Amino acid sequence: MANIYSGEKMSSMSSVAGLSKYIKTLPKTRFTIIGIVILSFLIGSVYYLIDFIPNQGLILDFIYGGLFGFMVLGVSSIMSGALNQQVIKSLHGINMKIKHSMFLSCISMFILGVFIILGCIISRIINIDIFINSALFGCVIIYGFNTLVFWATSKVRFTAAAITGFIQPILILAMYVLISFLFVDTSFMGPVLLQVMLKALIASIIFVLAIYAFITIIASPFKKNLGIGVLDLLSLFIAHMNEGSNSLEGLFENMSEAIDTIVTFVSFKTENGIKALFISPSVHPGPLGDLGGSNMPTLLANKFDHFTMVAHGPSTHDFNPIAVSEIDKVEDAIKNGLAKVEYSQDASRFIRYNSEKANIGVQFFNEGMVILSTFAPEAVDDIEFGVGLTMMAQSRNKCHVKDSIIVDCHNSFTPESGEVLPGNAEVFQLIDVIDKIDPDQTKHEIKVGCHANNLNDMDKQEGIGESGLKIIVIEVDNQRTAYVLFDSNNMERGFRQEIMDAVSDLEIDEIEVMTTDTHTVNTLSRGYNPVGISKREELIEHVKISIKEAIEDLEKVEVGTGTEKIRNLNTFGPKNSTELISTISSVVAVSKIIAPVLLITALLIVFIWIFFGGL
Repeated sequence: MANIYSGEKMSSMSSVAGLSKYIKTLPKTRFTIIGIVILSFLIGSVYYLIDFIPNQGLILDFIYGGLFGFMVLGVSSIMSGALNQQVIKSLHGINMKIKHSMFLSCISMFILGVFIILGCIISRIINIDIFINSALFGCVIIYGFNTLVFWATSKVRFTAAAITGFIQPILILAMYVLISFLFVDTSFMGPVLLQVMLKALIASIIFVLAIYAFITIIASPFKKNLGIGVLDLLSLFIAHMNEGSNSLEGLFENMSEAIDTIVTFVSFKTENGIKALFISPSVHPGPLGDLGGSNMPTLLANKFDHFTMVAHGPSTHDFNPIAVSEIDKVEDAIKNGLAKVEYSQDASRFIRYNSEKANIGVQFFNEGMVILSTFAPEAVDDIEFGVGLTMMAQSRNKCHVKDSIIVDCHNSFTPESGEVLPGNAEVFQLIDVIDKIDPDQTKHEIKVGCHANNLNDMDKQEGIGESGLKIIVIEVDNQRTAYVLFDSNNMERGFRQEIMDAVSDLEIDEIEVMTTDTHTVNTLSRGYNPVGISKREELIEHVKISIKEAIEDLEKVEVGTGTEKIRNLNTFGPKNSTELISTISSVVAVSKIIAPVLLITALLIVFIWIFFGGL
């Protein structure tokens, strides 16, 4: 049952993370305005050519039609793009920069243009003029579209969004009336104009009420289950994606849960002080972007003046900090622990053990031990905190050590990867493999060398976070072991073995490749973005160079370990994390059914009212 739940949760998280693919970088305002001018000219030209009005020749019709389209559609859309932004801004709305507003007007104009041209084509086929009705129908569509965008993304009230949504269609209709009165045709004026306006108004009300009903239905589960507004969540999420705003963290506070967890670490010291720090916090670096603890591996490492590697401890999305400020509590716990550390030169060789799919690399340091856990080449995701605690307790008891630093190497990923939760077969495999550890390891002097490479020629597109690549080479009894850590969210399945094979000719005896699980790279179209999807050869070359640099840095050190409790860390919590993911996933699934039924029904009513109704 746990395996089924884990798979469902991972599938839900993948769907939720994948929603970020709809957040795109929009073109600059001037390019959008150029697009509006060109599109409006072409729409008007096609309209004139199909209608053969005033039929003064192909070239003149094309030019006159283009000018007509530019004046009616282009000028109105440019004006509405500027006005919409100012109105939303005056209402204290967010996310509506001029480039967003202008792009929205461009898209809306294009939609209207499609209906206008379709109306012209159908009019020619059936020999009945339906141009006005098709234009009205298009205006109703873009009114509803604009209203939905303003309401869903700008954090303004529905009434404000509905009123603002009228700006573009009213400007277009007003410009059409003006141009027609001056240059084309005045036969529809007077009572007919009033009838047309009332028809459009009633149709708009019908359509926008359907939109309101749809949003109200999908918002209900969020309010009931989590106590948050779905549109607040959406608008603040967009603000974070577009501008890097962390306002969404304030919303997370309403659903946060304080927990106690732990952080473990290994400290390597020379005569000049700490040389390197290897940290494994049972805190999850999520949820995404720069929110909460997503960039914890870099932010936490930067709080120390020496070389610091922040690996992925046993934790799931339940343990995502709700704010960046919560990372200070992890820092405080580590610094409290460092003040108590006792050092010695005692360390063991690095030894591997396995049981079925579970593989661990074990190395003893002074009164503690490090366990690097991986299921590679099989694919799994996060190890749950309770499972990690079991591994710590078992290994401490088995090996008679004070500290057990458990690291989830997080280095073999597929979209179907599931978490390691209580009840999974993988848990018992981990227990079995820990039972195989030989606790009586001979201790020797230790040397350590470090190297950091920010991988400046790579970025989030390649799945690389701010810390890039960090490596510690540990030499004990003439055995050199490379601890390789990518600042990335997991690793494409098989890439770990490629790296291990590629460095086999270097002056090292053992290597393990890990990732921090940073979620800062998860703002891209893939949702998940593991390292190794692209530029594998370049990444391997960086690993080779960094290992050589770390070997050059080898020097004798003393080593100590520590375990500290982190108290009252505000996180999503086990209940709310699952609730948020399942609620979003279920709403997306239900929307696929409700949206077509509700909106298509409303559009059908609007269509019948405009084309066959009357006043």
